[in-house]
Amino acid sequence: MPPAGYSQLESALDPVSCGTCHAQQYKDWKTALHSLAMSPGLFGQLQEMGAEAADDHQACIRCHAPLAEQGEQLRKTLARGAHPAPQRSDGVSHVHGLTCAGCHVRNRQVFGPLRRDDSAPTPEQKLPHDGWLATEAFQDSRFCIACHQFEPDGPALNGKLLENTYEEWRVSRHARENRPCQSCHMPDRRHLWRGIHDPEMVKSGLKIEASRPIVANGQVSANLQITNHGVGHAFPTYVTPRVMVEIGQESRKGKMIPESVERHLIARDVSLDLRTEKSDTRIMPDETRRYGYAKVMYPGAAALTIRIIVEPDAFYADFYRATLDDPEFRIGRKAVSEALRRAEQSPYTMFLKTIPVE
Repeated sequence: MPPAGYSQLESALDPVSCGTCHAQQYKDWKTALHSLAMSPGLFGQLQEMGAEAADDHQACIRCHAPLAEQGEQLRKTLARGAHPAPQRSDGVSHVHGLTCAGCHVRNRQVFGPLRRDDSAPTPEQKLPHDGWLATEAFQDSRFCIACHQFEPDGPALNGKLLENTYEEWRVSRHARENRPCQSCHMPDRRHLWRGIHDPEMVKSGLKIEASRPIVANGQVSANLQITNHGVGHAFPTYVTPRVMVEIGQESRKGKMIPESVERHLIARDVSLDLRTEKSDTRIMPDETRRYGYAKVMYPGAAALTIRIIVEPDAFYADFYRATLDDPEFRIGRKAVSEALRRAEQSPYTMFLKTIPVE
């Protein structure tokens, strides 16, 4: 129950209510993937587990919908099948994903960072919901560990944890320079959490240099160099994204000549059952990766094109396809089909350069 004397608005735990006073934070959160953490792909898998598997749900929702109230609402929704559970008086719903309260409320006590001038509220100020308990934790990378770093004995392949973002940062120059996760993902305290799905965010962390192609003895050659200068962890950090580098010759009609194309994968490529690591070609902080191109110059070639394609949800898309191919997966098919549709729409071209060959 909420503390005595709280108004209905103060007692609410849903993001819309928080946004009544914290309008900018709510607006930013709505655009972030934290608000979509209870994705249709996850919900479809939870549907297949069933309402009675509440303990199993926690492996997922401890990060994707962490409030105890959200877990209870999810269980009731799954138990009712096609009929959603009645709305709670405090507004909490599992569909909200990682909410304001997920980070800022524990046992009805509100927590937050110090003010920009490093001051903290005092009881005499009589602020809504009794103010907040100020803590420096909100500016510390360790705040992100619960969802972005597996425990040392967690799932691993080839001696590397499947989720190892914090440790990748901790041993990087960015940690030595006291640049926590929040400095990039929450600039100016904005609740944006931009990442691999955002082209501008990705571009800002990489330095990409392409040499002019050289034509000699019927061959065209060139070099591409990618430096991870601004990403505070591996690029990409997790097994989900796939980045494809394509270098090939383009015809005078602006079409790539298929047989001229070379492809290079930047990813941690693992099997769908997470038991085998096929390759790990990610680029670590401050590492430079060089890709050489040397092929016969094809008739009609007029330019060399370099393209870098980011597939943020590549692993999920493959997993959803495999799941839908399983005839025993029945209850969550509609949700997973929607998840696959979204995943297939997420790829984008992050870098494109076409250089004439002479």
